[in-house]
Amino acid sequence: MVNEMNKVHYTNCPVCGSTAINPLLTVKDHSVSREEFVIWQCSNCRLRFTQDVPDEESIGKYYQSTDYISHSNTSKGLINQLYQKVRNYTLNQKAALIIGKTVQQGKILDLGAGIGAFLNTMKEKGWEITGIEPDEGARQQAKNLFNIELKETDSLHQLPQSSFDAITLWHVLEHVHQLHDYVERLKTLLKPNGKIFIAVPNYSSLDSSIYKLYWAAYDVPRHLYHFAPQTIDVLMSKHGLKVVSKKPMWFDSFYISLLSSKYKNGKTNWIGAGLSGLRSNFKALLNKNYCSSVIYIIEKA
Repeated sequence: MVNEMNKVHYTNCPVCGSTAINPLLTVKDHSVSREEFVIWQCSNCRLRFTQDVPDEESIGKYYQSTDYISHSNTSKGLINQLYQKVRNYTLNQKAALIIGKTVQQGKILDLGAGIGAFLNTMKEKGWEITGIEPDEGARQQAKNLFNIELKETDSLHQLPQSSFDAITLWHVLEHVHQLHDYVERLKTLLKPNGKIFIAVPNYSSLDSSIYKLYWAAYDVPRHLYHFAPQTIDVLMSKHGLKVVSKKPMWFDSFYISLLSSKYKNGKTNWIGAGLSGLRSNFKALLNKNYCSSVIYIIEKA
């Protein structure tokens, strides 16, 4: 990895270290800058990654958009209104998954907590909550909306070891520059019988193959990495962790297809995008490895 002019250029795969990496496709940042970025792929672990991404100090401006829903809680536009309605349902789904895989009430750490909506749901269920969120505006929203005090990113290294029953990353891992340091830190914070829940987009999905360079879940340059299930297995094994089960995120195929349709056509083809989401989910019914987004449930090996 070489850092030149505030950009990160990889000479080895960021996950497995292989030099068998090659450019794959060029993708536009549709939501903020309109700039183009090249996605590369590793032939060894199948990771796709955004090449020449802005470094940690420079990437902040690519998040500055009122449409970035995890930070702004926006209901602007019909797609975001639908997202809000679905989120209210999925928050309880996520909480049930956490409780079913860990304990009835415990301690949870949510990384990239956004405006705190998920942590508020866990707090209502009696859990002791800790959240980390890098965006100042989102932290203020969490305080205003839910009276939750989220911590800044540096706090991750100040938390006590072996202290959490559950650690959650809802579409966060793909944003983390120091990937291996981050995963190793999660391992040290986890209780011996605790679980890590990592949700990330899956480029192996049918909706990815339908929309190709317009697939909204590439979301360059904010998404530094683009995972397939095989890649997550490799990454976790490098840190003494293992994937014990996977959970499909059925709504994501529709949300991503709607956005992808808008990027491809200039406006949303609601019927076409809906059919793409259905087709993607139907394929994933037979094999979770093809779901648009996957929740990986992880424990110490």
